[in-house]
Amino acid sequence: MPGTKLVVYIEDNPSNFALARKILEWSGKYEVLGAKDGISGLEMVRERRPDVVLLDLDLPGISGIEVVQAIRRSPEIARIPVLAVTASVMKRERTQAMAAGCDRFIEKPFDIHDLRRQVDEAAGLA
Repeated sequence: MPGTKLVVYIEDNPSNFALARKILEWSGKYEVLGAKDGISGLEMVRERRPDVVLLDLDLPGISGIEVVQAIRRSPEIARIPVLAVTASVMKRERTQAMAAGCDRFIEKPFDIHDLRRQVDEAAGLA
């Protein structure tokens, strides 16, 4: 979609992906693509170079922590904002995600307005 920002959401739960996609695409500002595991998500980020990555931390295959670390080690994609979106609300997980390179931490279930605001800010639209 011309004039829209691209978001890749790496999420193994189809319901979570569908809700975030609906929320973001409804605004008319985003196209949202999904990947169901860390390996395919990392490949999609490398190929598509999105404006924002939404990242579940608990993924099959490689974890979200490993995905963000790989993104940060790759100069061509290292500056893409990565927002952890997870049901893991323990302080240790938040600290670990931020230390690995996530720019923000969004707890599930997420507030619709908060998700949109955080993605807008990360994409430079706020």
